[in-house]
Amino acid sequence: MSLRLLLIEDDIDLANGIVEFLELEDIECDFACDGVTGENLALANPYDIIVLDLNLPMRSGLDVCQNIRQAGNDTPVLMLTAQDTVADKIKGFDCGTDDYLVKPFDIQELFVRVKALAKRRSTQSKKLIIGDFCMDIGMKKATRNDVQIELGGIGWKIIETLLRASPNPVSREELEQTIWKDDFPDKSALKVHIFRLRSKIDKPFDKPLIHTIANQGFAMRVDNEN
Repeated sequence: MSLRLLLIEDDIDLANGIVEFLELEDIECDFACDGVTGENLALANPYDIIVLDLNLPMRSGLDVCQNIRQAGNDTPVLMLTAQDTVADKIKGFDCGTDDYLVKPFDIQELFVRVKALAKRRSTQSKKLIIGDFCMDIGMKKATRNDVQIELGGIGWKIIETLLRASPNPVSREELEQTIWKDDFPDKSALKVHIFRLRSKIDKPFDKPLIHTIANQGFAMRVDNEN
């Protein structure tokens, strides 16, 4: 199975060389030449690896990495930089960078590091758990009390968003923006999906996990949590 990679690099010649090489190695590449576009792509699409330049126009690589981590995106990030000081690397790791590659570099080394990060991620357990409910991100499987639950595409996104924020609530507006961006169908769509999810996740079991929080939105938590 091929990998899907996002390259965020403002040096067009370097970016073209990287993309051409990686695509020959069966790695599908998306490309952005500034930090804002790159961040939007990273948050809108599932990638196996993000290769991110440190010095970018419009938004720095450090800010991009920090923002996607704060949004709950755990895609491995390989940072490209001409700065080789320990202090610079510490800043990157503090923002959520997984690995560093100092320019200039051999493209074979880039390829090796990309494959290593992808392999490391594939062997990691990616589970979100609350109470007796478990969402296995890697296996795309949700269970409660060991009973498998089919969530559907939109249902999966809603529950994953609530789990990542738990025990804090997520507003209706934030959920709608996360699921449908600016193209959500109608005002009742989210309400219908929450109702369906409750019938699958809460109704067959003793205690509810999906809670409506007055004037705040929805939260996923066990009922004895504050």
